[in-house]
Amino acid sequence: MSFFNSIFGSSENSEAPKSKVNWTELTDIIQLMEVQEISIEKPVVIFKHSTRCSISRMALKQFERDYDLEGVVDAYFLDLIAHRDISNEIAARFGVYHESPQLILIKNGKAVYNVSHSDIDAQALKSKV
Repeated sequence: MSFFNSIFGSSENSEAPKSKVNWTELTDIIQLMEVQEISIEKPVVIFKHSTRCSISRMALKQFERDYDLEGVVDAYFLDLIAHRDISNEIAARFGVYHESPQLILIKNGKAVYNVSHSDIDAQALKSKV
């Protein structure tokens, strides 16, 4: 079973739509250097998700359902429960206060937009890209 299936459930025997987001899983602090480098050429979005929180799950599903930025931005997914150290480093490196769920847009190596909870909106993100 894949990582995302373990969080969201298997697509087998499920009527839930498949995610429109091609997530790259954030599992190592070193990847944050990659995020900064990529963001020089192309915007990067980080979705910080708590697998224990129903509000976070709802925000994630809504974001994935409305997402239409494939190819426009690179999307990274952070499981906060498994990788709190990476979340702490994101807060320090990009100067954003930790929240969960949280969506952060990185351009030119800096956080230029971040929202949390019900303010996470794929169309609002599109206007910031």
